[in-house]
Amino acid sequence: MKEILIVDGYNIIGAWKELRKLKDTDLQSARDVLIDKMADYQGFTGIKVIIVFDAYYVQGIEKKTNQAKVEVIFTRKNQTADEKIEQLAIELREIDTSISVATSDYTEQWVIFAQGALRKSARELEIEVELMEGQVRRRIQEQKEQKGAFQSRYNKEITEKLEKLRRGEL
Repeated sequence: MKEILIVDGYNIIGAWKELRKLKDTDLQSARDVLIDKMADYQGFTGIKVIIVFDAYYVQGIEKKTNQAKVEVIFTRKNQTADEKIEQLAIELREIDTSISVATSDYTEQWVIFAQGALRKSARELEIEVELMEGQVRRRIQEQKEQKGAFQSRYNKEITEKLEKLRRGEL
């Protein structure tokens, strides 16, 4: 089954402490950090992520981009993120697709739920992202320790030859 997570960008920025503080000084950086975290989440879980930012902070026509392999949508002027999210939830609905929407907007959660999408609060998503980041850190540490153990078993010359063999250079 295909899974899609639609993220209400400014709602999440306003709900996550780290991003909320960053938004107060540099909104673009807060957006970039959210996009980066969602790109990591997408890569780790395999769930397609779409982040929707409304035109409240960025005026103009609707703009879709891919940033760090995440689809990012800025709504058109006078269109809220909620309206765009509802539209996406309807457009992307298929028999073999599970759609979740991450927002802490209670009204939006119920509208989305009524359309058959699953709802996820900002706090739930934050916890999932924190757990994912912890797992990634542990895996990196384990790989470093394994690599260190491998290197300590053999002298430098043998280690270099084994590394070249592993890379297909021999």
